Amino acid sequence: MSLALDQAARMPLTDHLRDLRKRLMRCLLVIALVFCGLFPFAQTLYTHISEPLRRYLPEGASMIATSVTSPFLAPFKLTAMCALFVAMPLLLHQAWGFIAPGLYRRERRIALPLLVSSIVLFYGGMAFAFFLVFPMMFGFFASVTPDGVEMMTDIGLYLDFILALFLAFGLAFEIPVATFIVVWAGLTDVATLRRSRPYVIVGCFVVGMILTPPDVFSQTMLAVPMWVLFEVGLLACGLVRRAG
Repeated sequence: MSLALDQAARMPLTDHLRDLRKRLMRCLLVIALVFCGLFPFAQTLYTHISEPLRRYLPEGASMIATSVTSPFLAPFKLTAMCALFVAMPLLLHQAWGFIAPGLYRRERRIALPLLVSSIVLFYGGMAFAFFLVFPMMFGFFASVTPDGVEMMTDIGLYLDFILALFLAFGLAFEIPVATFIVVWAGLTDVATLRRSRPYVIVGCFVVGMILTPPDVFSQTMLAVPMWVLFEVGLLACGLVRRAG
């Protein structure tokens, strides 16, 4: 057992709780500071995030606010989420500082890259959704709008919709990390996961149908990356096992 683990084990529970409270306060302070810095640009942020839909609206049409408070609450909510995403590296740094003393040296060598990889993959999933999935999906929705129906989306409903998709794609892109953890923890092995590949592929498309709108484009755009990322996770497990 490492010296750091010995020291962590000797710390009283009150010291652990005090350290946890201190780190939580730091996290809240960071989020609040980032939010205050972004809030003056809240309207600009919403204009940017709504661009994938607005480009497909009919000429002369616009997004609407069906609630009195939506023009304020929708940009406010978006700014709060952006503050959380921007502050995520610092939040993970605080989380790492709390758990690292209780880990073995070998575990620390694995845990830190996993933390970094998880946030990079989550950002990558969000970027994939915004730049590739949204344009294709909203273009499809605009193309199937019935004659006589004008496409005018509420700003609050649109924000809830895209935040749900951001979360879905962000979590889906965590598959390599989840695959690695499952193998590294000894819950299964690479050979078993490879034999389960057909079931994994079917599962990816089922998840795609559940988490995305009912059109084949967005479902495929989520399912295929999930399958590819599963293969990346298997490759990473094999490389680490050979290196070990």
